Amino acid sequence: MASLGGEGARWLAAARAGSNEALGCLLKQCEAFLLAIAHRELDEDLHAKGGASDLVQETFLEAQRDFAQFRGSSEEEFLAWLRQLLRNNVANFSRRYRATQKRIVRHEIPLDAGSSVEWAGLLVADGSSPSARAIALEQENAIRQAVDRLPDDFRQVIRLRYEEGMPFEDIGKSLGRSSNAARKLFARAIERLQQELDPQP
Repeated sequence: MASLGGEGARWLAAARAGSNEALGCLLKQCEAFLLAIAHRELDEDLHAKGGASDLVQETFLEAQRDFAQFRGSSEEEFLAWLRQLLRNNVANFSRRYRATQKRIVRHEIPLDAGSSVEWAGLLVADGSSPSARAIALEQENAIRQAVDRLPDDFRQVIRLRYEEGMPFEDIGKSLGRSSNAARKLFARAIERLQQELDPQP
């Protein structure tokens, strides 16, 4: 178990007594410990998507917000509490990123030549910082609003394909069309959606 050094116990006692400054010093002393855990537990392919330092900073924010919920009294208990917060953040980040990746078109069957659209540039994965994640959320909201402006058959085919994950054969049956007709409808819907997102002057 890592140690907080000679002043760790004093800072912890002061933080429990209500000192935000002591809590800040305590968290700073834990940074290297948490960074090592984040590097170890974050999947290698996600290192570029969400830096370990960003996850540690997110953990610090939660620790400051929820410190009143910490019931321990020792340095070991405090480190264990922080480690659990961090592991939850790593798990949540990985889950959000994996879920977003499932919606990116490059993982889907390509459309006919000339009709495919790079959704990877539209539906973006979570960024490596809170600001990047806010931008990603803003873009996703813009896409949803643009979809809402589409004609009903375009909205239906997009939502069946991306929200339900249905193959074109099933989409065709749902819409009373052939699978080829459903594929072509989807291609027109995506082209129209691009126009809604990036209208020409």
